[in-house]
Amino acid sequence: MKISISDQVLKRYPEASLGVVIIKGADNSGSNQEIQNLIKEAEAQVSKQFENLTIPDHPSLKAWRRVYKDMGAESRRCSAEAMVRRILKGDHVSSINKLVDLYNYISLKYVLPVGGEDLDKVSGDVSLTEADGTERFVPLFGTENEPPKSGEIIYVDESKEVLCRRWNWREADKTKLTEETINAMLVVEGIIEDDKEKVKEGTKELAFLVEKYCGGEVETYFLDSHKNEIIF
Repeated sequence: MKISISDQVLKRYPEASLGVVIIKGADNSGSNQEIQNLIKEAEAQVSKQFENLTIPDHPSLKAWRRVYKDMGAESRRCSAEAMVRRILKGDHVSSINKLVDLYNYISLKYVLPVGGEDLDKVSGDVSLTEADGTERFVPLFGTENEPPKSGEIIYVDESKEVLCRRWNWREADKTKLTEETINAMLVVEGIIEDDKEKVKEGTKELAFLVEKYCGGEVETYFLDSHKNEIIF
């Protein structure tokens, strides 16, 4: 199986990077209080970090806003900003399952978009690329096809099923992580050069936590303009 960032995406966003965690044979059932404690710590960290910093002034979030504007979705927000905004309003991150909870923790701690897919529901290779508008997308907990617009950046598999729209805005229902998920792909996303070290650190920590709380075989990879695909 191959995961890649297309040349079109890297031409538009040459500083983009992607940390990938591949998990095989995980136990994603049940919940874990230690993970919930980590999330609470990250929520407190976010609240403190943004005491004297506005969201539009955060370098990464500012860059993601430009990306969304480029995609004609100026009113939308990347997944990391959406979570930060919830925390700053006094809300909390709800527990979903161990893998999702862990990637939400990493997203909050590093203020980077993080997502994941059930690999057993993916058809063939996965590409982060530009949509041509003919792909199929059924959103999380949805039933109707909501195809992407041409030029929108998406994760898509070989069956032209979109795994996530607008880079990291909305996950597909088909490949969502559940307690029954055994094999998974988690991604940590960077958009500016200064994100790259954070992406690497976040990916490493995420892999460690997955192995600790979910078990299985865990491998990590890093993609950017110098190496834009991996095979596993």
